[in-house]
Amino acid sequence: MSRLAICPGSFDPITFGHIDIIKRGSKIFDHVIVAVFKNQSKNPIFTVDERIRLIEESVKEYPNVTVDTSSGLLIDYAESKNAQAIIRGLRAVSDFEYEMQITSMNRKLNPEIETFFMMTNNQYSFLSSSIVKEAARYQGNVSDLVPEPVEKALKEKFTK
Repeated sequence: MSRLAICPGSFDPITFGHIDIIKRGSKIFDHVIVAVFKNQSKNPIFTVDERIRLIEESVKEYPNVTVDTSSGLLIDYAESKNAQAIIRGLRAVSDFEYEMQITSMNRKLNPEIETFFMMTNNQYSFLSSSIVKEAARYQGNVSDLVPEPVEKALKEKFTK
């Protein structure tokens, strides 16, 4: 049986912190689906299609990683893909409380799908998509925070 995990997020944009979690997850699971979800509480700068393209370009070196999208509940999506696990990255203790609530609800909805928390690499513990967007908006150098295609796309978005 193939071990499939979902790595969900809004990925607006994907950062090296996300890539770190995806890469490490791809070493543990046979297949990882990076699932782009539309978060109603966020104002994305990239469309879902743009995010998918940027993620695909950023993870192309990992043959067992694919990219998809969904707009429903994460647990329903995981069930539809016959996933055994959900991978979530944690940057700091402050992330844990929110993630624990989501995980508890997911477990209530489907106790068969496990959630795995991975601590991000220390060099990315401060990194978030919001911080990257803010820096890029004011022409800050984000080259060591995001893959090259993302850096280029950010520059295009903020020079218009």
